[in-house]
This record gives sequence, C-alpha cells and structure tokens, in this order.
Amino acid sequence: MNRTALTIAGSDSGGGAGIQADLKTFQEHLVFGLSALTAVTAQNTEGVQGVYPVEIDGLQQQLDSVGSDFTIDAVKTGMLFDEARIETVVHAIKKFKWKNIIVDPVMIAKGGDHLLTEEAHTALLEQLLPVTDVITPNIPEAEVLTGKTIRTISDRKEAARILHNAGARYTVIKGGHADASDSTNVIDMLFDGETFTFFELPRIDSKNTHGTGCTFAAAITAQVALGQTVTEAVKNAKVFVQMAIAHTTSLGNGFGPTHHGALRQFPNEAAVLAGEVRQWED
Repeated sequence: MNRTALTIAGSDSGGGAGIQADLKTFQEHLVFGLSALTAVTAQNTEGVQGVYPVEIDGLQQQLDSVGSDFTIDAVKTGMLFDEARIETVVHAIKKFKWKNIIVDPVMIAKGGDHLLTEEAHTALLEQLLPVTDVITPNIPEAEVLTGKTIRTISDRKEAARILHNAGARYTVIKGGHADASDSTNVIDMLFDGETFTFFELPRIDSKNTHGTGCTFAAAITAQVALGQTVTEAVKNAKVFVQMAIAHTTSLGNGFGPTHHGALRQFPNEAAVLAGEVRQWED
C-alpha cells in the first residue's frame, strides 16, 4: 500500500459519509488514506444535529503537517463549509503542488441540511474550480453551481460545459437525483471538455444511500491515485457504489449507510457487474 490519498472534509459521527466514508473507501482500494478535518458534525441516519467548524489555524496546520511529510497521489475535498476554509484548502493545494484534485461539492446532506454557506458558492467556483481535476456534483448541486435548471440530458451537458469553463478539467454529473419515473436506470455523465461519456446501471430501490456521493468521489480519488484514467476511475467508482448500495444492512431509523466492503466481499458479482455497465460517448 504505497499509494496515498488525502481527504479534506467534515466528519460524520454516523460513519456513513464524510471523512469516515472516504477513509473506508480508500482502504478498500488498498490506498493509504490521510485526512484533514474541516468540521465536526453531530450526524446520524436521520439528519445533521450540529456542525462545528474546525478553526482555520487548525485546518491549516493539518494540511501543513500532511503536506510537509507525505507524497500525496490524489486529493479529495468534501464538506468545506465556508469561503475561509475553501481559501485555506486552495492555498495548500498550490503550496504543495498537489495534483489529481477531486472535488465533491458537498452542499446539502441527505436529510436536507445545508453544509456549505451560500457565500462559499462563489469561492468554490472562482477559487477551487481552477485547481480542480474532477468535480462530481449531483443534479441539485450542479443546479446551484450553474444557476441552471437541469431536467434533461441536454441540460446536464450545458451545466457540464459551464463547470468546465470555470476551470474543472473533468465534470461528472451524477444521475441518482434524476426523476426515477423517467428511467429505471441511473446515468452518470462525464465531460472532458470535448466528449461526453455516459455510464448506466439499473437504479436500486433503497433508502440506504447515505454517503453515496462521498463514497463515489472517494472511489474516483483512490482509482486516480492508483494510476487509472479518469474515465476508468468513474466507471470503477460506479461499480463500487452500486455494490455498496446493493449489499447494505439497515442501520438506524433514516437514510442508512452503504456497505463499503461489498466489492471485496462479493468479487465475482462485482466482476459481472463491471461487464454490465453500459458505456457510450456522445
């Protein structure tokens, strides 16, 4: 395990999302995980009961401690909370010349709680995106970032172009929040500035999806750290998350967590699933 990935995100006391989900995902990919906490949340499957940001000096020292001692193969950002913490993270990325920056623009928790201040949206677009390799918004997040309503694939393409023009080399707009009545499948879309690549698998009817966005972005981060192309990483991350949802165990009273070890536990099923991903370009 000589490849490393750094997650810069909030803590989830319920263990299904945030730093906890990221580190579990890195470990499952045999990538050594490092972390810098932006905030501590009191959180469970039913919602977020409290958010306690880490002081700026504390966040800066975490980043300096990691950056001065470790070679970082990929970086994933999650909950950044506000403009000041975004600025601190961007400064560290530039200072240590970190590459392979994967941004999960965490804005709203599964239960509807806001995890990014409105003032921070501009900072994310103007400061973080120019140093971003891959951004992975779901449809509601893409709507907030672009100011566009997204209902169709054409809408997704327009939003992806906007985010690419803002600086992100690759944009992945996830399809999990698309109207389930329109399709029994979930289509994720990758844009590299020229080509749109689509990845499709059947939708799983489950309420145990807490942390899927974090896990998806963390899986992409681990794959990129291992040397995979972004296209390969997105496909493999989709399989990883699909397996994690398919093999959940109901925990808690709300949106339960996924099973991060499912791919390892059921490798033959995962291999079959990888072959079933419908992938095409446009």
